[in-house]
Amino acid sequence: MTGSPRSLRSLLPSRLDYRNLRQSWRGDLVAGVTVGIVALPLALAFGVSSGVGAEAGLITAIVAGLVAAVFGGSNVQVSGPTGAMVVVLAPIVVSHGIGSVAFVSILAGIMVLAAGVLRLGRTVSVIPWPVIEGFTVGIGVIIFLQQVPAAVGVVNTGHSTNAVIAATQSALIAHWPTAMFPLATVAAVATAMLLLGRISGRLPASFMAIAVVTLITSVVDVPLATIGELPRSLPLPALPMLDTETVTSLLGPAFAIAALATIESLLSARVAGSMADTGPFNADRELVGQGLASVASGFFGGMPATGAIARTAVNVRSGARTRLSAIVHSLSLLAVVYLAANVVGVIPLAALAGVLMVTAARMISLRTIKQVMRSTRSDAAVFVITAVITVSFDLVIAVGIGIAVAAFFALRALGEASGVHREELPGSPIAGDEQIALFRVDGSMFFGAAERILDRISDHRGIQVVILRMSQLQLIDATGAHSLADLVGALERRGVTVLLKGIRPEHQRVLERLDVIGSLRHPNHLFDELEPAITHARSHIGRTARAIDERRM
Repeated sequence: MTGSPRSLRSLLPSRLDYRNLRQSWRGDLVAGVTVGIVALPLALAFGVSSGVGAEAGLITAIVAGLVAAVFGGSNVQVSGPTGAMVVVLAPIVVSHGIGSVAFVSILAGIMVLAAGVLRLGRTVSVIPWPVIEGFTVGIGVIIFLQQVPAAVGVVNTGHSTNAVIAATQSALIAHWPTAMFPLATVAAVATAMLLLGRISGRLPASFMAIAVVTLITSVVDVPLATIGELPRSLPLPALPMLDTETVTSLLGPAFAIAALATIESLLSARVAGSMADTGPFNADRELVGQGLASVASGFFGGMPATGAIARTAVNVRSGARTRLSAIVHSLSLLAVVYLAANVVGVIPLAALAGVLMVTAARMISLRTIKQVMRSTRSDAAVFVITAVITVSFDLVIAVGIGIAVAAFFALRALGEASGVHREELPGSPIAGDEQIALFRVDGSMFFGAAERILDRISDHRGIQVVILRMSQLQLIDATGAHSLADLVGALERRGVTVLLKGIRPEHQRVLERLDVIGSLRHPNHLFDELEPAITHARSHIGRTARAIDERRM
């Protein structure tokens, strides 16, 4: 159910999106141009690295960036091609060809759009922190390895879709010492970016490094592969045409891309909201905006887009306060297409590889890794497993396995925190109290803990009455209720009377439906307070004792 018309309107643009524009437009303009300069080399590099070409990366930054800025749920989010998306797209290009990317962008965009309309924007909050950090590290490693072919001058290798294997193969078949030229270019760009970053965090280091290196290599005439000719205008929108078999085979990759776009966009928007007071963030509307952005990008021949954390951070630090800044960012890149396509075409591919290698290295935070590894063993295990599977197999599979492993450890901890404790009867003991067992059930009685709790109760012998204090029980699921019904029935068959005390109202329904209440010997064996339950138990022991005495007479 998607909600009322009013709630649906909350997913659409409104004049309130620009209510502070009169005060912030100057800062938004400056921030938009700044982030446009920063985004240019990244858009080109991500397009090349994914295998669809620099043109597609630039189109995505322009079209998707503009649509997401207008329709998204964050006032300062900057969208476009990202490293995480490159990790997923590169194998798709190898397996299905460049022509499949536009279609898979549209298909994934529709899925993300549907997730927004269905109000699934808050689901990303269930992903544990070690999983997020694990796949972030994995993405960083993959992006770095994906640049190795360009760094050693090997273009269009057609090798394995696995980044580790492809990087190794490229290093082995590179032509040495010719490969020293692109390696030197990578080193020069990386060094320039690091030095400029130390001078001032506000400088567009990647743009400046590429500009200087491109100028030098053009003057010296270094034998390096370049981006090549770029179109001087945006292409006309068109619907990609694919055969039915290809479309079917792309459903899985499209779902993976949609899942990744959802996770990365919402995480980026959440980070942006914590950096500055830039107004409310609507997670569901953000998914609607990102879905429409990928659909629009696909129609123009681009690739899927997501919110970009690094560019969004630059946007906020540069003074952005409304979505005008992200709009200006896209228009700045559009101006590059119409006014400077020839200049951009001579940028060496190795220079873009250098930019992405530095970007990948910055994604891997040693401080964060130390924090995760020093937290708990289970969190460290989740982090390592997610990172290794991301690099070795697949990003989305890694996230799924990471969540499953984290859930396993969480349930185990929850089960260990649950238990049953035998307590002494309150007040002065009387004859027959040794035949009454009072148990307090704590924590949760669910599928991970029910059997252990019930074994503890069943181990006690020589008992005539068992009182189960249920008021401290926080959670009980169907497995726990079913096991409890089995225990009550087994004890009653052994002649042990079971009394239940303090059943919570929220547990009453499941206990009735799974016949826990029906397994009791008598309906009046339910109690709200402990004292009446003990009184009833003692009277039961007394009646049993008198019955035994009468049989002996």
